[in-house]
Amino acid sequence: MIRVLLVDDQALLRSGLRILLEAQEDLVVAGEAAGGEQAVALARELDPDVILMDISMPGLDGVSATREILADRRQDAPKILILTTFEDDENVFGALRAGASGFLLKDIEPSELLRAIRVLAHGGALLAPNVTRRLIAEIASQPEHREVLATELQSLTEREREVMALAAAGLSNKEIADELVISIATAKTHVSRAMRKLHAHDRAQLVAFAYASGLVVPRVTA
Repeated sequence: MIRVLLVDDQALLRSGLRILLEAQEDLVVAGEAAGGEQAVALARELDPDVILMDISMPGLDGVSATREILADRRQDAPKILILTTFEDDENVFGALRAGASGFLLKDIEPSELLRAIRVLAHGGALLAPNVTRRLIAEIASQPEHREVLATELQSLTEREREVMALAAAGLSNKEIADELVISIATAKTHVSRAMRKLHAHDRAQLVAFAYASGLVVPRVTA
């Protein structure tokens, strides 16, 4: 069972999300928080698998809450999925640097949100197309990142490139293993090696590098 913590200052939105999630056999709402401070406290108390985090909230915002929740970098830390309207690019990049594993628009289809929660719970990362394009621009504008993409990317083996591309497509380690007919442990090893070679701090950053390098071309949506 995947345990989810809902964090949003709008009670109506939290109520709708609860109804959606609890209609699924493999998902359960572990708790709700109306702000960042409460989210930090509940994350420590309830130890959820995934946290749906709003960015813009009174008091402690979603970026700061993400940073506090993941500050200790525990191996079993919850995966944080940012739900955003992209009003502030810096908030999006800040959340990524803080360790968030995914970003989605609040107006996505319910089925896409459910899929995202499951992807994150199983070790994946998920970036909305708009976020991907913004991350590409951000990474490309930084000389140190351009150098990484020009040199370190070449050090990846063909298999590591394949794994990186599949991770960028949103596949979990298990799905990558199934796609390439390898064990889950081997898939995890390839992902870890690619992250180390590219100096990616987390899986979401690895995905961003995959797009920024041109290894994966983002889909253009109307």
